Amino acid sequence: MLEPTLFRDRPRAVQIVLGGVIPALLGVAAGILIGASAGAYWALAGVVSIGGVLAGFEHEDGWGGADRGLVGGALYGTALLITHAIAGTTAKVSLGSFPPFFAVVTAIIGMLLGALGGRIARGLRERGAQPSAPVAE
Repeated sequence: MLEPTLFRDRPRAVQIVLGGVIPALLGVAAGILIGASAGAYWALAGVVSIGGVLAGFEHEDGWGGADRGLVGGALYGTALLITHAIAGTTAKVSLGSFPPFFAVVTAIIGMLLGALGGRIARGLRERGAQPSAPVAE
């Protein structure tokens, strides 16, 4: 089985880009789209969600994936809110009655998605490490 490079084994610059810059840039894109098109916003949110699960695969287990997802989700949600405020558009999707809480929600969702990816990856690694059963003749 092809094993991804663990996040902790990557160079620091790559960790910053993967764990911080990319979630923030996706949040900027979502902050623009949320004022332009609900469909485009939800499409990007779906892609970001898949990315959150896949990012969890770079960790040993669900706990490491959860940590990364929490940070990535918080950065995504904060960047979305800041960009949307700067754009000054009307949101096509509800940000709730207290929009700053949206960043907390995205952090929690990111944590759950990263944990899911980390847990799946751990299960796949454990299953791949088990010796195959002897063949009865």
